[in-house]
Amino acid sequence: MKYSIYNLLPNFGTNTYLVWDTDTKEAIIIDPADVSVKMYNDIIKQQLIIKAIVNTHGHGDHIGGNNYFSQKFSAPVFIHEADAEMLLDPVKNLSIGIGEKYVSVAAGKKLTDGDEIRLGKKILKVIHTPGHTRGCISLLHNKILFSGDTLFAESVGRTDLPGGDYEMLRDSIVNKLFLLPEDTLVLPGHGISTTIEQEKDENPFFGLISKF
Repeated sequence: MKYSIYNLLPNFGTNTYLVWDTDTKEAIIIDPADVSVKMYNDIIKQQLIIKAIVNTHGHGDHIGGNNYFSQKFSAPVFIHEADAEMLLDPVKNLSIGIGEKYVSVAAGKKLTDGDEIRLGKKILKVIHTPGHTRGCISLLHNKILFSGDTLFAESVGRTDLPGGDYEMLRDSIVNKLFLLPEDTLVLPGHGISTTIEQEKDENPFFGLISKF
């Protein structure tokens, strides 16, 4: 499996991921933050088959390109069931607070913990990691984790927005993500990549948790 990273919304630094199976060319787009002709052209050039747009959660800085890519590739939007209503309401998805009024196409599939997204023979496992929002998810393929806005390099997703809960976020990280192999690569919704080991050792919200 391969992936490319795009920054479609520079003011927010949202990471949009294009992920595909090299054998079948089946692909997903994770968190299309905005319209991107460049990413569209890359998809066409590589002859990828977009199976779905997957939102790690329902905030406006992660869903702004849903309609564009869904229409271009006749692809459904996947999101956790707890965040599905956010797609349809600019107040709930907070886009109204950034001067936009995003109303996405409705969820074509409402995800739950343990669901699998298949690209050819490759599988991405859905891990429900609430805390930043009630329906935040991470996606795991082997030792690659797309962590959305749950876990960042030396930081975590904010919990002061509607639906946020710090204790829930901490539980998601400690009892789900930190149980993954320490050499798992973490590809977050914002910022640079990291590893589970690095975050267990250096994340100031947890600090040396792997040593106790």
